[in-house]
Amino acid sequence: MFPGGKGLNQSIAVARAGSEIYHAGKVGQDGKILTDALNQDGICVDLVSRSGSCTGHAVIQVNRHGNNCILLHKGGNQEITTNEIDTVLDHFSPGDIIILQNEISNIPYIINKASNKYMKIVLNPSPMNSTLKELDLGKISYLILNEAEGENYTGELNPSRIVDSLLDRYPHLKVVLTLGKLGALYGDELNRIQQSAYQVDAVDTTAAGDTFLGYFISRISMGSTSWNALRIAALAAALAATKEGAAISIPSWKDVMHFASVRNKERKGTRRKVMLA
Repeated sequence: MFPGGKGLNQSIAVARAGSEIYHAGKVGQDGKILTDALNQDGICVDLVSRSGSCTGHAVIQVNRHGNNCILLHKGGNQEITTNEIDTVLDHFSPGDIIILQNEISNIPYIINKASNKYMKIVLNPSPMNSTLKELDLGKISYLILNEAEGENYTGELNPSRIVDSLLDRYPHLKVVLTLGKLGALYGDELNRIQQSAYQVDAVDTTAAGDTFLGYFISRISMGSTSWNALRIAALAAALAATKEGAAISIPSWKDVMHFASVRNKERKGTRRKVMLA
């Protein structure tokens, strides 16, 4: 049994990337394994309610190629009330960043309240459902989604068309479309950036997407350019896929920088060989 959940994974990724983060949600009396995991990475858990009927949990199936299928019971995450949301958001101010996934209740309410406070909203529309498809994405700052979720929103299969379709409707949106082994595609009003994936021997991809999101948003919050944030996020996600488990597979900043250094040396070595030939 391992600590996980999209919100927890993303919070830990943000923290390990070097940013200050506060985690909110709801667990039951059996949720100490999760709050302990967050505490170990210096994440504030004062806003986590312990009054849930039980803690959300999942059964994760992984095949020999490292791909996964997840069966989810949401538990306390689906019991978060509007009053609890109001209490949490009272702690934050205009310009603060809120990261949301669809494993909790009252997402539309949270988005409206956060937008009214002029917070920057990052939405990871996973798992996708009809409620998310009806959201006003005009209130979202960053939409970080995979190809299947992109198809649900746009009806398009081609990655470039998915991004174009979203930006046609929401010109001020910043879209990050993750493409698995093909990397990621970023788009905004002025730019398109293709980020390649770093090739590794994948063991378990369970938290790779959450790692990507956490590292990307952490770098953006520190003033990084989009292309540099994408590169760092891709390095971190590749490392996460080399280990089993969810939160425990998320690499530290030191590990990501070491991996970047090794890959950079390999790339320079390849270039020298080409030039000498």
